[in-house]
Amino acid sequence: MYTRLIPLSLAITLAACGSTRTEEVAQASSASLDLAYRRADAAATASAADHAAKQRVAVAAAPAMAEAWAPPPENRERYAGKDDNPVKAVAEEPVSTFSIDVDTGAYANVRRLLNAGELPPAEAVRVEELINYFPYDYTDTAKRQPFAVHTEIAPAPWGNDKHLIRIGIKAQQLTRQALPPANLVFLVDVSGSMNDPAKLPLLKSSLRLLVQQLRPSDKVSLVVYASNTGVVLEPTGDRQRILAAIEQLQAGGATAGEAGIRLAYRMARQGYVAGGINRILLATDGDFNVGIDSVDALKSLVERERQSGVSLTTLGFGTGNYHEALMEQLADVGNGSYHYIDTLNEGHKVLVEEMNSTLATVARDVKIQVEFNPAQVSEYRLVGYENRMLRREDFNNDKVDAGDVGAGHTVTALYEVTFAGKAGYLPPLRYGKAAPATNRTGEIAHLRLRYKQPDGARSQLLEIPLRRSDAKPSFAAASPDFRFASAVAGFGQLLRGGRYVDGLDYAQVSRIAAGARGPDHYGYRAEFERLTNLAASLTTTQVAQAE
Repeated sequence: MYTRLIPLSLAITLAACGSTRTEEVAQASSASLDLAYRRADAAATASAADHAAKQRVAVAAAPAMAEAWAPPPENRERYAGKDDNPVKAVAEEPVSTFSIDVDTGAYANVRRLLNAGELPPAEAVRVEELINYFPYDYTDTAKRQPFAVHTEIAPAPWGNDKHLIRIGIKAQQLTRQALPPANLVFLVDVSGSMNDPAKLPLLKSSLRLLVQQLRPSDKVSLVVYASNTGVVLEPTGDRQRILAAIEQLQAGGATAGEAGIRLAYRMARQGYVAGGINRILLATDGDFNVGIDSVDALKSLVERERQSGVSLTTLGFGTGNYHEALMEQLADVGNGSYHYIDTLNEGHKVLVEEMNSTLATVARDVKIQVEFNPAQVSEYRLVGYENRMLRREDFNNDKVDAGDVGAGHTVTALYEVTFAGKAGYLPPLRYGKAAPATNRTGEIAHLRLRYKQPDGARSQLLEIPLRRSDAKPSFAAASPDFRFASAVAGFGQLLRGGRYVDGLDYAQVSRIAAGARGPDHYGYRAEFERLTNLAASLTTTQVAQAE
């Protein structure tokens, strides 16, 4: 029996009689839980826009109100953006290498900001996460590997004489019952900064959705941190005990995130399931202020801990002090994925609709490398993935970490290319070398992928030639998924400043998306169209104010 006590400074109260014993948690009446659920759901459904509006302070026109004015709270949100990937000359640098990325948090965070009436800062927009937020109809045709690879080539909807190469990955689907047993640790921030409708109440409602999906073979433990850390619930498969323990969480105190991470890994090792899913779900606003709080030091901690076979997924909540840079980077080094939950619908998407891909890994350390043929392509640039770039030699080095793919995941990457003989971005060199001849004149590029099995140490190689003859004659002739992904890519680039998308605006993005919507069972694509129109209006307002 784990004997660590919960310090009073955590401000955790348990409904029945204030006890910290998990046995008494299990005795909470169903009537009390139903009432608590209704209250939590009412708080959780408060939108990010409503929350942002409450925080804004207006200066009243009447002189009597002047003394009541206060400056708006300081925005302490933190991001770690990078400049757009540059255009590369194939004659000088024919090989491009990067790690795949299954994160979706940037899209939900951008949506939250737009719905609150704010254009997102450029560093908050990671284009690949916007693209990969949406499911695509890639078929799962893989037989001997854990995912299938689909490619498509067509003209780009921006610029002159530009084409896009789409690389799509579709991971194997697994039914819920086919998943291995799960050992999950809910690591929950209950510090004072989480005392907000868009934070702890929404967090609790989201975790409850996940708990309802668990099987008898799955175990959950609950670790919390504020000024100190504590174990609220040791590994158990008793759904009612888990739900009751979640329901009683309350916010208060500082944020000892580092100590919470260490304790969560200890609990994960205590309940470790060989051959199973061993994962920590870190739910927080990322605002650590006790113990280690530097991003690099916390990344080093997680890198060491992941050697135990336990993965770390991050679930971000809240506004104002949100540390997005920390959340995204901890998930990257923790062999997990990063998600931002701004509404209960998003919680349902991540933890119910996409539960299998969020929890179960089917391929580890997936790397992509593209070698372009200089006789066919003069220039290229990778759209997005700026913080996932790898060195050329990293591709064959199995010691270099890369992104993991979950069951059923779809991953999309886009390269913009300029074919040889067409005008590009880069001026010709006075002393440049002519493109070498090749006997593979029909190939524009060669695609390589490396991956490891979930329990494997050595990577396996896939190779696919890309031929110019496969290019569609027009953008309109491309598949709906290609056109929709292109629209999302254009939208993200416009939000980042639009350096490379000449001739594209939000209105055109909206038209492309509407024409390529296709089946939209959950309304995600229709919502995207509304966001493009909202971004257009906010951009117009910003320009007018600047003038």
